[in-house]
Amino acid sequence: MIRSAKISSTIILVAVIIIILNILSENYSFRIDLTKSREYTLSKATKNILNSLDKPVTITAYFSKDLPPNIENISGNLKDMLIEYGNRSGGMVVYKFVNPNEKDALEQEAVKNGIQPIMINVREKDQVKQQKAYMGAIVTMGDGKEKIPFFQPGAAMEYALSTAIKKLSVVDKPSIALIRGHGEPALNEVAQVYSELSVLYKVQELKLTDTSDIPKIYKTIAIIRPVDTISAAQLSILDKFLARGGNIFMALNRVQGNFSNAMGTTVSVGMEEWLRKKGITIADNFIIDANCGVVTVQQQQGNFTMSTQIQFPYLPVIHKFADNPITKGLESVSLQFASPITFAGDSSIKFIPIAYSSDKSGSLKAPLYFDVQKQWKLSDFPMSGLVVAGILEGKLSGSVNSRIVLVSDGDFAIGGPKGGNQLPPDNVSLLVNSIDWLSDDTGLIELRTKGVTSRPIKEMQDSTRALLKWINFLTPIILIIIYGIIRMQINRNKRIKRMEVNYE
Repeated sequence: MIRSAKISSTIILVAVIIIILNILSENYSFRIDLTKSREYTLSKATKNILNSLDKPVTITAYFSKDLPPNIENISGNLKDMLIEYGNRSGGMVVYKFVNPNEKDALEQEAVKNGIQPIMINVREKDQVKQQKAYMGAIVTMGDGKEKIPFFQPGAAMEYALSTAIKKLSVVDKPSIALIRGHGEPALNEVAQVYSELSVLYKVQELKLTDTSDIPKIYKTIAIIRPVDTISAAQLSILDKFLARGGNIFMALNRVQGNFSNAMGTTVSVGMEEWLRKKGITIADNFIIDANCGVVTVQQQQGNFTMSTQIQFPYLPVIHKFADNPITKGLESVSLQFASPITFAGDSSIKFIPIAYSSDKSGSLKAPLYFDVQKQWKLSDFPMSGLVVAGILEGKLSGSVNSRIVLVSDGDFAIGGPKGGNQLPPDNVSLLVNSIDWLSDDTGLIELRTKGVTSRPIKEMQDSTRALLKWINFLTPIILIIIYGIIRMQINRNKRIKRMEVNYE
């Protein structure tokens, strides 16, 4: 009788604890973030944005229900993040979830707000069918509105939310200038970069002439892929800009490739000697890399023309980055015809490499012929870690410290009509991060690259792959064994207790 009463009391106590935990979980959230990039921990930048809000922000998330588990997780992660946004902002951020699939009126509301449906594959009863799904959000503050059309699985969710809020709440944006006058790409050719920069800056075009100085409203300017000569008078104007503490981002070509005649040639725009006086040399060589992009080759097979993709080492894919705010979180930047950067300056100037070729790379002197049928061997890549991007800082002109961020590929951030397809996200991030860092507005750098963009297991070291394989294989077995040992010990203790004389 006493034993039965004890069991009943235990059951009641457990039930009460579960009920209390459920009540508390409705009002409080707690989780431990064990991810390498701290994907589920709000960054300092986000906290600063939320703490500075002076108007309430409403986030309406349009998410369909009953989606596949890997997609349904996005909704759960978003809800957890929005709870943290609300708590951190002191209630200034409120949210609601809407399922557009429930009613036609809700679906029309989502589409009207710029949230378009996507088609996803859903497996039902051994059949695969397509389902219309909504996975976006609208952020409103006063009369302002920003849309997040689609939350990409694995993308930087916090960056999308924080930049939308920042864009609505910022009052006076600093100005940055895109230099013009030397055949630089038009705004529509750098549309992705322009969109990202416009969140925090007034992005303006500035024609550089021989007689006009750079206005003082600009702390940072960007020179992206000039193709015409920059005159000595204009280089002198750039020196004056540096002398007052201005900063410059440069993406320059020293070589270029022409697929119509399969030739690679050198490029000169008048900046080579100007950079050399500051200790920087961009060699007129092509970097080749075993870790590279592909090109499509047309081959005739009888009466048919076949398209084949082949590895093209002249298009290096960069995975090796320094530990620097500009490259923090970057995983893969695709370059077109890059060149090695070397430094031989004096002690008043410091050069910091931030991006390198792989351990299997090389350098070929221009001009040269592109042999797309060449069978590349490991012996063709005898070099390692050639610098393709770096920071030059110090007294670059005059007695005031200034900075230059240099990338030896002028086309890496061009993705418009002449640039082809959409740019890889990290290509955009490399340029925008550079502008943020040069402008001393680095708050959102860590957010832009916080999501996982590219981390293929085949590129891990063999030892790491083997370790992960054995961990995945052995962990369930070990857990079962531990559970069995615990259960065996509990049962053994019960048997011993039953054999005691005073057992009831």
